[in-house]
Amino acid sequence: MAARQAIKEAPAWYRVLQQWFYNRSYFNQLGLMRDDVRRESEDVKEAIRRLPKDIYDARNFRLIRALNLSNKKIVLPKEEWTQLQDDVQYLKPYIEEVIKERKERQLWNSK
Repeated sequence: MAARQAIKEAPAWYRVLQQWFYNRSYFNQLGLMRDDVRRESEDVKEAIRRLPKDIYDARNFRLIRALNLSNKKIVLPKEEWTQLQDDVQYLKPYIEEVIKERKERQLWNSK
């Protein structure tokens, strides 16, 4: 929600440039979201493990479909590409929670 608000408040030239860069990326042509292609650190792995079942299943579907498309060396039709305004960072709250817990645990163990 905050990302959508920030996009609306950005200058017009910035939104155009952002949209251009997003459309030039390969992952959205496969139907993936930004959080689907995030590098998997320990915190990200734990956040993925905590995802609700429906979000986790949707993520796995997008990844399997993208691997299949990439293997065939094709992309989705343009109308099925992930759009910038539809790309929600669904993993971010879980990652923030995991990092907060890890820092609390480190603080607790250091005393």
